[in-house]
Amino acid sequence: MTESTAHYHANLTDFRVAYSRVGCLTSIALVFAGLGLDYTIYPERIVEFSIYRLVTILLSGLVFAALFTAPGRHYVRLLTMLWLALPQVMIGVMIAVSDGANSIYFVGLHLALYAVGIILPITFFEGIGFGLLTVLTYLAACWFHPDGFSDSQAVAGKSLFILFSAFASAVCTWFNERARLRLFSLQHEVSEKNEILQKVNAALADVKGQLIQREKMAALGTLAAGLLHEVNNPVNYSLMAINMALMDKAAAQSADLKESLTDAREGMQRIQSIVSDLKIFAYQKPGVDTQRIFLLEKSIQSALRLTSFELKNIRTEVTLTRDTHVLGDEPAIIGVLINLFSNAALALVKAAPAQPTISISGARHDDRFRLGVRDNGTGIAPEHIGRVLEPFFTTRDVGAGLGLGLSVSYGVIQRHGGLLAATSEFGAWTEFSFDLAVPQG
Repeated sequence: MTESTAHYHANLTDFRVAYSRVGCLTSIALVFAGLGLDYTIYPERIVEFSIYRLVTILLSGLVFAALFTAPGRHYVRLLTMLWLALPQVMIGVMIAVSDGANSIYFVGLHLALYAVGIILPITFFEGIGFGLLTVLTYLAACWFHPDGFSDSQAVAGKSLFILFSAFASAVCTWFNERARLRLFSLQHEVSEKNEILQKVNAALADVKGQLIQREKMAALGTLAAGLLHEVNNPVNYSLMAINMALMDKAAAQSADLKESLTDAREGMQRIQSIVSDLKIFAYQKPGVDTQRIFLLEKSIQSALRLTSFELKNIRTEVTLTRDTHVLGDEPAIIGVLINLFSNAALALVKAAPAQPTISISGARHDDRFRLGVRDNGTGIAPEHIGRVLEPFFTTRDVGAGLGLGLSVSYGVIQRHGGLLAATSEFGAWTEFSFDLAVPQG
């Protein structure tokens, strides 16, 4: 059984139950309304025929009630054929006790056949079976009539007429069944495509969020680059002035003055380093190849300096192999490192361990350099570990973050052909790791 066929039968069960209930009620109403025909055509048999109709109505009512039960739902096809057969058998009995082959009630057999073929959701073979049952009912009614088959032409003609109606009903049933199968198949396809579209829309929304974040970062980077250039000029002038002052005789003669100038020079050099780190992180010239060789160790130190305020009172341990040359977009990787260090610092502040520590370790494995950033903070809850890299997922308080940092970082590392992964022991530690390509030759 194909998937579309299985889906068809699953939907058809509900369809059958609904139509069978309505059809059964309609049948009961028509059987009751037939009392008018009995009074008009066979007034002398009105009491007898009323009993037949009452029995048929009661039995059909029992079938109708069964359709509302779980077993009734399971055997809906059998129950449908049962309440369909009841009026036919009733009409057959009436034919047998009235005019036999010449009874006008054989028309009722035709009406049931056409109604079944056009309206009810039965299968092609069920339609054929119902048609054969109707023919046999008519033949049996004629046989049990006192005249039997004496009027053979009437019996044969009306039997053929019923067979034609049965054939037409079966053909209608076959086309209806194919139409229903096609309809349910199309509904299934539409449902599947809607699910795919929902997933695509969700993915596009995630990409849109990341693109917006990147655009903001690019705009901030361009603005920062201009500001940093303006800051760098007075810093350089100040350093030149301090160096000249240190060469003056007054500085040599006064220990306090020399110490103050030396402290000022160190402060200016510190500002100069921060400006340099910010320029590397914030500005990338358009059109320049982002896959360049750079020292990952230097990028780590830049990221540590840029997050020094957040890492205050936190011990950092850096363990790297001697050669840390990697290939990639240095500003983007610094951004990833800043995000990892900031998240680690937040986790450490929340956990408040006796010795808050961030351990940074890296080594080369074949043609990739793997770096890990571990903290001994709160860890990640098991139910969250699979979602931390999703866009807009965050466990911070409302307004404390959009949950884009790690997802953007994941995209950066993925763009470098690597994978950003998270491992954790809840309440003990968390480690984020990623890998970058190393230059060949």
